[in-house]
Amino acid sequence: MVKLSERQKHIMQWLHTSNSILPSGLMAQHFGVSVQTIRKDMNEMSDLGLVRRVHGGIRLPSDNDNLSFTNRELLHFAAKEHIAQQVAQALPPNSSIFLGIGTTPKQVAQALLDHSGLTVVTNNINVALILSRNPDIQVHLAGGLVRSSDEDTIGEVSTAFYRRFNIQYGIFGVGGISQHGRLLDFYAEEAHLNRAIIEHSQYCWLVADQHKYGRYAPVVSGQLSEIDRLFTDAVSTDLARLCHQYQVDVFHDTTHEFNQKE
Repeated sequence: MVKLSERQKHIMQWLHTSNSILPSGLMAQHFGVSVQTIRKDMNEMSDLGLVRRVHGGIRLPSDNDNLSFTNRELLHFAAKEHIAQQVAQALPPNSSIFLGIGTTPKQVAQALLDHSGLTVVTNNINVALILSRNPDIQVHLAGGLVRSSDEDTIGEVSTAFYRRFNIQYGIFGVGGISQHGRLLDFYAEEAHLNRAIIEHSQYCWLVADQHKYGRYAPVVSGQLSEIDRLFTDAVSTDLARLCHQYQVDVFHDTTHEFNQKE
């Protein structure tokens, strides 16, 4: 994880508390430093994807910002780790799995590193590198166009590769979940891959932190009704209602709710 200075940590806490734009002049006055020093802090935090620069100050990134892989990895990191641990506890040994694109599946891979007998199909380069460290895990990496900003492969080659498999557990994330239960992605290529996971898995497990609910993305990749289990860190009342409506098992915190869909 990135190491922030004590002042930068205080700025991040201030941003989360105020949930508004912080002017550079106000921060300089508060910390007793020059505006130039604060600008350096703002630039460093912006480069890490922790904040967004605006005229005269900074704000927290919007949930609708589609950030690079490295920057997204820093957002809601603890929640993603928690989700990954839940998946690792629920997944039986010797399973075959899809692991989709994104930062949460990468954390799932970390949590599964000591699992034995897994067969993993993925287009997530980080997932492949992590799980290939365990000689008892068989990893199939899809070819295709490499997206350097997302550290994965996409395109018809990748999607066709996925369609060659019959997998027990499809584990994937999405760009957002609409208020009507639509699963959303930012690009058609991402949606095609998630469709292949849904259609070629016996059970579909969605991994998504609470901030994905209500987040906009332009491409529909599926419906919540196609999901068997949702692994998350917290569930709003509206999302809980949708999951109950579509009989989706919800795993969050230290408890889970079974709707007996499987």
